[in-house]
Amino acid sequence: MVTFKIIVCVLLGYIIGSINFSVLLSQIGSQGDVRKYGSGNAGATNMARVYGLGAGFLTLFCDMLKTAVALLLGHRLLGDWGLAGAGMACILGHCFPLFHHFQGGKGISVGAIIGLAINWRVLASILAIFLLVAFLSKKVSLGSITAAASLTISALLLSVNTPKLILAFFTSCIAIFQHRGNVRRLIDGTEPDFKIKKSRIDS
Repeated sequence: MVTFKIIVCVLLGYIIGSINFSVLLSQIGSQGDVRKYGSGNAGATNMARVYGLGAGFLTLFCDMLKTAVALLLGHRLLGDWGLAGAGMACILGHCFPLFHHFQGGKGISVGAIIGLAINWRVLASILAIFLLVAFLSKKVSLGSITAAASLTISALLLSVNTPKLILAFFTSCIAIFQHRGNVRRLIDGTEPDFKIKKSRIDS
């Protein structure tokens, strides 16, 4: 029975995570797949860059909501181990979505809700680090990378239980891996500052 519940948690988490709202919202009204513009990423930051802040925040909200649903279902089925299984599967689905040719986001919005599920103080710390680094550097990618790394560090400092620590470490690794291109550009000094362009929807 436990094995069956683990499988259910993972499957539900992956399927829910695979619902990519940046792709869905950008295609409403034949506006065009957001992955064809900006950074080419299917996430809230690129939605804001290409379609404006409203679209970016809506995408962020929807991605966070789907993650919360996956985590709640996992926890309901198998406690913290179910939470961890569903959370890991959800971020995999978000980054490599079944429904969108495995081309998804970078996991930061999903990681934020995972941080909240681990401990509200984890979320507070990674959010503070993200805002500080992104503001000072004017690079969302650098803020995202440092926030992803701080997820595991915060979880360790707070001595969370084993399943939550595993979830934190897995989430950090996936989010940083998804930013590997940004890391190369940051090292080369070619990573652009974040700028919101005029929405393509209005053009």
